Amino acid sequence: MKKQLLALAIGSMVVAPSVALADKGPTVYGKVNVSYENQDNGNDDQWELESNSSRVGVKGELDLDVENVVAIYQAEFQIAVDDGDNSGQTFSQRNIYGGFKHANLGTLIAGKFDSPFKKSQGKIDQFGDLRGDINEIVGGSERVSNIIQYSTPKLADAITLNLAMIPGEGSTVGNDRRDGVADGFSTSAVFDNGTIYASVGYDSEIKTDLADFGGNDTLVDALHVAGMLSIDNFEVGALFQQSENSDSAVDGGDFEDTTYIVSGAVKLDRWKLKAQYGVTDMDTSDDDLTLMAVGADYKVAKNSKVFGYYAAVEADKGARDDSTFGIGFEHKFSM
Repeated sequence: MKKQLLALAIGSMVVAPSVALADKGPTVYGKVNVSYENQDNGNDDQWELESNSSRVGVKGELDLDVENVVAIYQAEFQIAVDDGDNSGQTFSQRNIYGGFKHANLGTLIAGKFDSPFKKSQGKIDQFGDLRGDINEIVGGSERVSNIIQYSTPKLADAITLNLAMIPGEGSTVGNDRRDGVADGFSTSAVFDNGTIYASVGYDSEIKTDLADFGGNDTLVDALHVAGMLSIDNFEVGALFQQSENSDSAVDGGDFEDTTYIVSGAVKLDRWKLKAQYGVTDMDTSDDDLTLMAVGADYKVAKNSKVFGYYAAVEADKGARDDSTFGIGFEHKFSM
């Protein structure tokens, strides 16, 4: 009898973990990023508490009755830590999708999420979600609705190819009705071996809000090349991008932007000192947008930091003249 009980006990120890680990998740994750900032646009100078795209999400994998295939899912929402309002919504959608991943054939997902073009910027942006974000001067970083994406497995342990298509679902941009199988495409090729990161991203007829068109939607074609080198305690990054509207006859106007961005950081024990600089040459308006940002992070734990930064965005001929000084903290969590 004792031998039978011992066998059952050992068996339960072997079987239970395999059942528990069959499905990876759900994992609840997120981050709280809050800063207290002095914002000066040349006319108004005020202090504000900012939530900086704080978020909460759930993601995971489910085993299927198909060899080497798992179902994957993610649902991520932005939250407003500063006032709890979030533009009238307690939660707003960020990256939300479902799909399948094959061990050898790659991943297929569908939903609303960052386009391959946007994600292929990598981590060259040292001030993401703050007012020093490169998106202050460069367009095309879209979180796209109704998007279907295929990604290869990592080839040669370093290369990933991504292709996404977006049906228009009967929407209109200008005088153009978008009702095809794939009215827009977003693609990228990414090389990442941990030390060297390099990517090429291309968008074709992706809907984007542009100041050139009064903040209205227009269809954009864009190409960028990004790279980052991480050696010991040093990080150096760069991005070059060209973008233009897909069809001036549809949009009722023309634009063509060229952007150059460089960034860098050095880690000194718990400190990270960082800076970035960028210029967008707006060919049509014959104006330049310049971004400059410097800052420092201090890691107080593995997933927590405090930081301070200064950022300025200025138009050479236009009215924009923004500067921001902020101090804040960020806590990341996962369980």
